[in-house]
Amino acid sequence: MNVGKLVRIMFGIALMSSNMALAENEALDCVIEPSKLIEVSSQVRGVLETIYVDRGDFVKKGQLIAKLMSGVEKASVQLARDRAKMDVDIQSRKAEWKFKDSVLAQVAELHHKKLASRRDYDDAKTASIVAKIELKKAQKLKYLAVLELRRTEEVLKLRSIHSMVDGVVVEVMKSKGEFIEEQPIMKIAQIDPLNIEVIVPEQLIGSVEIGKQSKVIVDIPVKNSYLGTVSIIDQVIDAASGTFGVRLTLANPGNKIYAGQRCKVVLTDEALDLEDGNQ
Repeated sequence: MNVGKLVRIMFGIALMSSNMALAENEALDCVIEPSKLIEVSSQVRGVLETIYVDRGDFVKKGQLIAKLMSGVEKASVQLARDRAKMDVDIQSRKAEWKFKDSVLAQVAELHHKKLASRRDYDDAKTASIVAKIELKKAQKLKYLAVLELRRTEEVLKLRSIHSMVDGVVVEVMKSKGEFIEEQPIMKIAQIDPLNIEVIVPEQLIGSVEIGKQSKVIVDIPVKNSYLGTVSIIDQVIDAASGTFGVRLTLANPGNKIYAGQRCKVVLTDEALDLEDGNQ
C-alpha cells in the first residue's frame, strides 16, 4: 500500500464527515515521511563478516556499512596483481626479436654480396617476423593481465556494501555470520529532505500548484512552523472520500524534524509569514 492511499484511509472518514467547504488557509492533516526508504542488500551472495552501523546511526553517502567475507576474492586480486606486474616475458621476447632482426640484417647483407643463399635470407626473415609476433603476443597477454586485475578488484568491491544516501539506519535485519542472498541487510531512511503527504478536499483542486510554498506545523520535538514546497499533485480524485493527494518537500537541515509524525499544513500564499520566524 502506497503512502498516499494509507493517508487517505487515516483521514478520509474525518473529511467526509464535514460538508462545510474548506478555506484555502485552513489547516489540513498530514504525515511526515522520509524522502527515501532504502532496503540495502548485497549484489552477491556471501557470509556477512562485519556490520559497521546500528539502528539509529546516521550514515553518509558512500560510507562503508557492511562487509562480506572475502578471503578468496582478496587472494584472486593478489594473484592477478602479481601477474599484471610481470614483464619478464615481454623483455625476453623483445631481446629475441632484436637478435633475430640483427641476424636478418647480416644475412641480407651477405645475400646482397652473393655470400648467402636465398633460403638463408628467407629463414632469417621468417625468424625475425615470428619473433616480432611473439613480442606482440606477450604485450597483449600483459594487457589482458591488467584487465583481469581490474575485474578481480571489482569483484572484491562487491563484497563491501556502502550507503547510497545520507540518512539514518532504521532497522538492521541481518547479523554477523549470516548467509546473505537477496534479502535486505538493513533499512536506511533519507530524512533530509522530508516528504509531507497531505490529503486535500476536492474543493481545493486548482488552488494548489507545483512549486507553491505552504506552512507545515509540527509538534515534535516542539511546536514549530516550517516552509514546504508542493512537489507532487495527484491527477486522480479519490471518489470514495472526495479527496486527492498532495506531496510537499520539506528541507530538514540538521535532521531537526522527526519523520513518522503527524502534522498540519496550511496551503496559503501567506505561508511565508511564519509565526515562529523559522526558515
